[in-house]
Amino acid sequence: MSYQLITANRNYSSWSLRPWVLMTALGIPFDDRIEPFATLDNHDAFRAFSPTGQVPVLIDGDQTVWDSLGIVMYLADRHEGVWPDEGAARTWAMCAVAEMHGGFGALRGERTMTVGQRIAPTAESPALARNIARLRVLWNEGLERFGGPWLAGAAFTAVDAFYSPVAYRVRTYGIDVGAAGARWVDTILAHPAMQAWERAALAETFREDGHEAEANAVGTVTADYRAVSGTRQA
Repeated sequence: MSYQLITANRNYSSWSLRPWVLMTALGIPFDDRIEPFATLDNHDAFRAFSPTGQVPVLIDGDQTVWDSLGIVMYLADRHEGVWPDEGAARTWAMCAVAEMHGGFGALRGERTMTVGQRIAPTAESPALARNIARLRVLWNEGLERFGGPWLAGAAFTAVDAFYSPVAYRVRTYGIDVGAAGARWVDTILAHPAMQAWERAALAETFREDGHEAEANAVGTVTADYRAVSGTRQA
């Protein structure tokens, strides 16, 4: 079995992070192929390898698997550990993954992922406030019901991978997710797979103007830990 996982920029691509960190954390081997964002909309270029014109994409022989949720479901049929073993935790994790995949639009739109920056936001919409309140409830529920330190119990699973981009957002924008949520954020940011992703994000020297503008529009950049920009993609 030889997988190829196609992802985009480490600093920006939250959807790419999900299967990458899951496969890395579970020790599922894959060839890592990066297709950087050239603009905010890369549909035409990405159509060369992705039926949706988006990343991530998993290639398994002659099989192309697209969408982060589709990839997780595909891997779960072939590898242990993607979902929790215990029934209630497994059900909860699946529901929480589906909720993240289909919801939290304000969080994604108003707090774009930028791993290497710290930003003091200037505003929070009512929709974003509702998203953040829901995160606190959801994370507290998982951590209390299943005992932590991961969202659905003692092991890192797909639900942690799906919320891993939110951990970077919490740190970047100083989002208050409550004491239990903050402990989970600290735990996942310290995971070796997340540390590897972050090192790669900080080492990137190119910038894409559209993604940079999205982050800058949110508030004031107070720190930028990325390597000095050598190129800009616009």
